[in-house]
Amino acid sequence: MRNILGVDIGGTKCAVTYGRQNGADLEIVDKLSFATTFCEETIGNIKSAIRTIMERNALTADNTYSIGISCGGPLDSATGVVMSPPNLPGWDNIPIVDILSGEFGIKAAIHNDANACALAEWTFGAGRGSRNMAFLTFGTGLGAGLVLDGKLYSGTNDNAGELGHIRLSDFGPVGYGKSGSFEGFCSGGGIRQLAQFLVKERIQMGGHVSWCPDGDLDGITAKTVADAAAEGDALANEIFNISSSFLGKGLSILIDIINPEVIVIGSIYARNESLMKPVMERIISREALPLASKVCRVVPAELGESIGDYAALSVGANIKL
Repeated sequence: MRNILGVDIGGTKCAVTYGRQNGADLEIVDKLSFATTFCEETIGNIKSAIRTIMERNALTADNTYSIGISCGGPLDSATGVVMSPPNLPGWDNIPIVDILSGEFGIKAAIHNDANACALAEWTFGAGRGSRNMAFLTFGTGLGAGLVLDGKLYSGTNDNAGELGHIRLSDFGPVGYGKSGSFEGFCSGGGIRQLAQFLVKERIQMGGHVSWCPDGDLDGITAKTVADAAAEGDALANEIFNISSSFLGKGLSILIDIINPEVIVIGSIYARNESLMKPVMERIISREALPLASKVCRVVPAELGESIGDYAALSVGANIKL
């Protein structure tokens, strides 16, 4: 049994979590959340939360295995330095691993949030037992993490797995700074852009869209479209079919390149698998190498809304002391 501390550093809030690992099982025992403010104050609040959790759970440096940190990139996982993430102004070359390990006398490590989520699903979720796995966030954006030959693969400088940046079409919704990118078609922001485009086209041709009253394009969200599609709306289903088709194209590239056993997809896909899976599978069967696609399962993520807690703890769980 291992006692692990997790630190999830986000742009608007942070959380410190205590988890108890027993083999492939992880029990979340305690958690403290607080707002992210400026850098120095937030680091002070992280330290204070760790102390509080350790005190009320009788944790010490001797009986605590590790501290895992999950944070938006860019960062250097090898040196444990956070390097000016766009959602964390003022976090310029902050050696957060050395700060926390030095303060508490506990081994610490950090990974970017997509890689940490990949570790979580591989260690405790839908990718358990696999040696080669890819994880895709499919949330507001499209982040990804790769586990190859039984260990996280982060690349030369932590930029491996940036699938969202791949351009799948010369024209399309913008994601990751590219029109027609994987993220453009397969993210909450991308689905919203697709919907706005097609709804505007429908309205300009004199049509009516029941889930966009008064033509309020700004009010459209991916959830709006998903709810309408689930109720059988033809236009909403067309939008999800477009996203699903490009999901299949993007996954086919991934399958051909890394030959994974399992691809785990979170958030929007996990909530709408029945809408997306048939089209996605049809494209994969057409585009991917048969020998590779035959051994690859595409499954929804299992950890749901708790994945942020599991992600930070999984970074700690995968530290080799």
